[in-house]
Amino acid sequence: MIVLTLGPAGTFSHELAGRLYGDDVELLPTIRSIIEHVAGGSARGFVPIENSEAGGVGETLQGLAEFGVVITGEAYMPVRHHLAAREDPSHLAVIYAHPQTHEQCSVFLDGLGVEVVHTSSNAASAMAMQKDEYAGAIVSETAARIYALPVACWDIQNSRTNTTRFVEISAVPRENAECTKCSLLVDPEIDRVGLLADILGVFARRGINLTRIESRPSRRGIGRYIFFIDLEVSEGLQEAREELKEMTTVRELGCYARMEVPGI
Repeated sequence: MIVLTLGPAGTFSHELAGRLYGDDVELLPTIRSIIEHVAGGSARGFVPIENSEAGGVGETLQGLAEFGVVITGEAYMPVRHHLAAREDPSHLAVIYAHPQTHEQCSVFLDGLGVEVVHTSSNAASAMAMQKDEYAGAIVSETAARIYALPVACWDIQNSRTNTTRFVEISAVPRENAECTKCSLLVDPEIDRVGLLADILGVFARRGINLTRIESRPSRRGIGRYIFFIDLEVSEGLQEAREELKEMTTVRELGCYARMEVPGI
């Protein structure tokens, strides 16, 4: 089955998907369009979900909340960003960057003091730069090579350990006895004192380790949130999920294992 990921050619998603799936990869312009197609059952998807510097990828989290897809695998990629420019960086009029890339390179960009214009992907930044000799772009080494862009400054990310986590998504769960992690979407629907403590207590009492918890607006008004929870597979997990369902609305987003990436 074809795997859909974020394009144009030269995005980190494209690079990592190519390592995992070879030629069975097709590119779409937005994460939302990928998730919509996957929900229809015609393909799998491969999308970024969080970064060690910038946190959760909002478009992916919103898509998981809206569409009937599940996570079937995860992969990690060290992320290095570079400034491509034909002129001295201090002479640039504008720099194109994806919003997450901007956040991951904020220290360098704030110090440079050049206007930053957001794009839909790092590859889109590379393409936008080509139209103006006084423009720069924050790109990967792969994107710089594909679009024949000169790199003026290497490794401008805030952190040397900058890493992005990607997830494989599908319309149906993967049957895998080797699953090591599960993801849940928890919607409290009501607000009350001690609610979050009660939710976390369900797992703490059973010694279940939570690897990530992130709140997102429920879009039902200010102060109303849903929670994305990732946890390690361990004894007592099923009982924890059942208890959680007694106090909140829970959607299981899948159990899965880490995917080994060739060359990383």
